[in-house]
Amino acid sequence: MRHRKKGFLLGREKEQREALIRGLMIALIEHRRITTTLAKAKAVQPEIEKLISLARQDTPHNRRMALSRLASKTAMRQLFSFAPTEYADRTSGFTRITKLGQRQGDGATMVQIELL
Repeated sequence: MRHRKKGFLLGREKEQREALIRGLMIALIEHRRITTTLAKAKAVQPEIEKLISLARQDTPHNRRMALSRLASKTAMRQLFSFAPTEYADRTSGFTRITKLGQRQGDGATMVQIELL
């Protein structure tokens, strides 16, 4: 039974799923906008929201927490360079998902997730 096992499986094992979400978060921080499938965007959105709300206060502990989730020092530094200034007055809603249509090969719903 799957009781209390809510979450996005994405057809991958746990380690592969964590690596995928980590890579999507790093790409989203570096490029501020990425194109991916709807399922992956819905999986990464809560994680990046938590990370941005953590980065709104620039403390050494928050930097360590962000680095443990990202595993990329450059992405962590970039996040802490823009998050405290751009999202100081926002409490939530740091990302937007916009549907783009179906992918030609397999018909997957493609979306664009971006930081506001």
